[in-house]
Amino acid sequence: MQRPLLAVSRAMTELLEATARLAPLETTILVTGETGVGKERIAKLLHQGSRRREGAFVAVNCGAIAESLLESDLFGHVRGAFTGAATERIGLFEAARGGTLFLDEVGDVSPSMQLKLLRVLQERTVRRVGETRERAIDVRILAATHRDLAVCVANGSFRRDLFYRLQVIELRVPPLRDRPDDILPLARALVLDAALRFDRAISDLSKEAGERLLSHPWPGNVRELENAIERAVALARGGRIEVGDLPLDSTSALSIPPEAPETLAAVERAHILAVLARNEGHRERTATQLGIGSATLYRKLKAYGAA
Repeated sequence: MQRPLLAVSRAMTELLEATARLAPLETTILVTGETGVGKERIAKLLHQGSRRREGAFVAVNCGAIAESLLESDLFGHVRGAFTGAATERIGLFEAARGGTLFLDEVGDVSPSMQLKLLRVLQERTVRRVGETRERAIDVRILAATHRDLAVCVANGSFRRDLFYRLQVIELRVPPLRDRPDDILPLARALVLDAALRFDRAISDLSKEAGERLLSHPWPGNVRELENAIERAVALARGGRIEVGDLPLDSTSALSIPPEAPETLAAVERAHILAVLARNEGHRERTATQLGIGSATLYRKLKAYGAA
């Protein structure tokens, strides 16, 4: 699901203006900010405003993939390069040709992968795993991280040369707690969106619910707000969201009044999304806590429009 991207606060208005100015430039941009603030949305806006808008926007979460698999995903491999490589496969750098490759959570990659990424950025070529041929790439590279890469450089966990390659320009997405003017407009837009998808006649928030949203610190940022609203819409018994519908005291406990008429599927969906939010989008950890396989979780998220 593509959540609404609203800008009421000065901080977000200035960010979106900067994004629009920078989008046409063929430069590498590093998008920073806490988990859940919407860094990928900013990256998509950069792509949509660029001359590469007709090309693919390919995103990869570097922190969620094992290093051996990440290398194959990014660079591709030839048949027989490793056990299980039964066919040749192109990597994401090549798949995004003419478009944009978004390296999300780039601050989580290993030192050896950092070196390989640096070579690609410098040479603008990739070498598939298991072959010696260099292949030219035609792709704009955007990156994002929730980490302070300057601190990582200082403590030796991130390469200084790669940092400078990625941070040609930096766009910082402010946390939700620093832009309270955005909370209620965003929440109302999310209510309408979720009500439409769930086919529920819910159109607004009560005054008390709005006050509760404004007082919450939102450690999970927009992603936490989105999941809280989805769950509230799924479980609400009236025509608007009341303060008791908001799962802000405990994102892991699912309390359902015995008279609630919601289907089991709606309850399951709300619970899965709440656990995913608590784990900051980490799917493997979420699947483990739910007691289901990663493939099962992916199928459910895809069905929910949240994959």
